[in-house]
Amino acid sequence: MHPSRCPPADQAQDLLQLPNVGKATAADLRLLGIAVPADLRGRDPCLLYLQLCDQTGQRQDPCVLDVLMSVCHYINQGEARPWWSFTEERKQRWTV
Repeated sequence: MHPSRCPPADQAQDLLQLPNVGKATAADLRLLGIAVPADLRGRDPCLLYLQLCDQTGQRQDPCVLDVLMSVCHYINQGEARPWWSFTEERKQRWTV
């Protein structure tokens, strides 16, 4: 979903209500045991990324980490931002 169309984070009930999340990302989140947006509270996006790589048996595109950063930020901070606004932070913090 586009960040401008997201409900307030504490009202999001479905993974498809998360910013930057479509059907494929929602399926990835479910694979990680994330059933509802609240399940992301307090989660580390880098660990989620590494778990997703393990679960799928392949290295995911680094932009997937940007999306995970965006949804964790949304749930924990209440701010919906486009995934690409996290790219520079990801590049500074992690090498994936």
